[in-house]
Amino acid sequence: QGQFTLLRDTRTDGSFLVHHFLSFYLRAGCKVCFVALLQSFSHYNIVAQKLGVSLAAAKERGQLVFLEGLKSCLDLLFGEEEQPEQPSPLQFLSCRELRALFDFVRASLAPADGHAWKGPVLLLDDLSLLLSLGAAPVAVLDFIHYCRVSVCCQLKGNVVVLVHSNEDSEDEENELVVNSLCHHSDLILWAQGLATGFCKDVHGQIKIIKRLSLRQAAEQDVVQIYQYKIQDRNVTFFAPGLSAAVL
Repeated sequence: QGQFTLLRDTRTDGSFLVHHFLSFYLRAGCKVCFVALLQSFSHYNIVAQKLGVSLAAAKERGQLVFLEGLKSCLDLLFGEEEQPEQPSPLQFLSCRELRALFDFVRASLAPADGHAWKGPVLLLDDLSLLLSLGAAPVAVLDFIHYCRVSVCCQLKGNVVVLVHSNEDSEDEENELVVNSLCHHSDLILWAQGLATGFCKDVHGQIKIIKRLSLRQAAEQDVVQIYQYKIQDRNVTFFAPGLSAAVL
């Protein structure tokens, strides 16, 4: 509880980590606010069904609050005018601030009478799109800071965020956000593509960084590296050099 987990991918797609955490927290009985900016609800629901979880059922019982960013953007830009009493969480498309999105997250995870969820969780896929939609890096970092204070500190919940990164990228704003989040994360799961290129038995490697130094200055971070292969319903992890292609 109270942890900020950063999912980072480089030269590969780290979406499998988002699907894992989404199904994991729903099965654990947590209240989940999922800010999905990358894909539609039907896409996440199809993948979740393969993992044994129904997002539609979770929404009906109030366990899952789903913000479909693609649809919300279209409604805000081309739809009817929003109601004053129901502002869009994606108001930053016009006013460049993320206050409305934070208010949506805080209201979605606020404790409710009659429900005994084990803990609140904010899941965001993916943060880099906020920059692509026009939000300033400072506004994005402020938004994450307030979410950490509200969800992790006050509500004793967890925040899981996916970001894309590339060491050779010329997108300085995105790299600024990624590097800043790395310094404030309790746990970093960094999915990386293989430097040698495509392999049918190894889809990439994942670096697990446990930020012990964040809580205790005298401690050193624990780093573990595994390779992985994504299958239809699960992901297989193994030590480097122990894949089926080698053995």
